[in-house]
Amino acid sequence: MSSTGAGYDYSCSQYSPDGRIFQVEYAIKAVESSGTAIGLKCRDGIVLGVEKPQISKMLMNNSNRRIFGINNTTGGLITGYPADGRQLINRAREEAQSYEDTYGHSIIPSILANRLALYTHYFTLHYSLRPFGTALLFVGYDEDMKQSELYMVEPNGMVRRYFGCAAGKGSQAANTELEKIYVKHGGIEGLTCKEAVKYIAQIMYTVRDSSNDKPFELEMAWALNENNHKFQHVPKELIDEADEYGKNNIIPDNNNNNNISEGVEETKMEE
Repeated sequence: MSSTGAGYDYSCSQYSPDGRIFQVEYAIKAVESSGTAIGLKCRDGIVLGVEKPQISKMLMNNSNRRIFGINNTTGGLITGYPADGRQLINRAREEAQSYEDTYGHSIIPSILANRLALYTHYFTLHYSLRPFGTALLFVGYDEDMKQSELYMVEPNGMVRRYFGCAAGKGSQAANTELEKIYVKHGGIEGLTCKEAVKYIAQIMYTVRDSSNDKPFELEMAWALNENNHKFQHVPKELIDEADEYGKNNIIPDNNNNNNISEGVEETKMEE
């Protein structure tokens, strides 16, 4: 059986002999080669953070954003190809506005997640289309359940709800550290959003390869319970403080006994 894409990667509607769809795998690889993105649920809200590489010293700060609002209580971040991600954000805004016009209240996060997953999956079914080379992490507030929720939509159309998740180049190591933080604090009830901001910055600096990776700007947003769950960017002074904390508190290697959570057992972060 073929283990390469030769002859079977011209279209996402074609399977290889061993049952693989290479176009979808290439889209996932595009996400895995991009900046790390992290989402973490806390007792007082949800925090999102993304590593935004500085491709040029002439680039102005806060340009080419990776975090966007969808409605007042819903917003998301993208990693992978930014242009593909912005297309998904625009689709999310259209879905949210259409739902509110039809039913008279904000869209339920689970419904938005499923609609975006269906839209993403549609682009993996037709030979004339290509999959989105982006992953979308978004938060939303469910007015019926009275809780904020965190979802990730993947390039293959999969969507899952999480307590904490990561995507991008350092996602595997980042997910491991998120699990340790979760266990260390006894679940989301032991963790605040301000603490999560520092932890996310710490993880970003820990998982990156400083010898090869370009300098990056840390972009973060949150939806706080105390602020009526409004989705907004984290204040610059808190990001600067977290950035400095992350630089000075890089987590040692996993084999080192001084790791962020000593001797803990890994646990799944999926809700």
